[in-house]
Amino acid sequence: MMAIWEKIRILLEMIKFEHSVFALPFALTGALLAERGLPGGLVLFWLVMAMVWARTAAMGFNRIVDRKFDAANPRTADRAIPAGTVKLWEAWALVLVASGLFFLSCAMLNPLALLISPLALALTFLYSLTKRFTWLCHVVLGVALAVSPLGGWVAVAGTLTGFPWVLSLGVLFWVAGFDTVYACLDTEFDRSAGLFSLPARFGPRLAFRLAVFFHVLAFLCFVITGLVMGLHFIFAVGLLIAAGALFYQHLAVSPGDLTRIRLSFFTLNGLISLVMFAATWLALAIGS
Repeated sequence: MMAIWEKIRILLEMIKFEHSVFALPFALTGALLAERGLPGGLVLFWLVMAMVWARTAAMGFNRIVDRKFDAANPRTADRAIPAGTVKLWEAWALVLVASGLFFLSCAMLNPLALLISPLALALTFLYSLTKRFTWLCHVVLGVALAVSPLGGWVAVAGTLTGFPWVLSLGVLFWVAGFDTVYACLDTEFDRSAGLFSLPARFGPRLAFRLAVFFHVLAFLCFVITGLVMGLHFIFAVGLLIAAGALFYQHLAVSPGDLTRIRLSFFTLNGLISLVMFAATWLALAIGS
């Protein structure tokens, strides 16, 4: 029994389960906006299940297809598959089971959610391959996660009508920005391995400037979302907190000092997604 729990712990560590905090709050934000409040318990349950299983499948696939690069990169050599703590067949089993449960969750929501689910999952899988042929891989990851608020909206509304596309655009630029910064950790390895990224192509200094540009665009998109959806003024407080977190992560990390990059990547960006969700919830609750 202990061996089973240890294997589950290793699998959760392999897919960085705690990083679900990035996309899930934005999916819930989309659901809040569609409902103009908190959706029913069953919808919330199946939406959360869909998000968790989609990310599990995507991260498992990423670890599988990148296993040779991970083994060659000193920063990632201790990951589960290169280290041998997870066998390749176990990782594939995780991906297949998670994919099946994702489709089941979408089917339990509504026909449109099920219809778009293969495209959503395909986008997350595609990202894992893009570093092999384009330095726009960070934008592709942004597109994959930008489906999150759309998925939340569809889970509730069962239609695309009325969806604030600018919210997904904001998520796209937000993700592209922080993933560009994080990729600076592997600049030299990516170059030596023939992999593509903005830091590898243009250097960390220009990559950081592009990340700032992405985050400015993201903030503007979030502002427009609040205006388009007619959210209460309290939403602006959340925007200010998110703006502060965006600003600080570019102060905390620089091309010459990446020592605090995990603070930038996980803590501050996790805060941003949670704050955006909370601000939307409060704005709808107060404004109703």
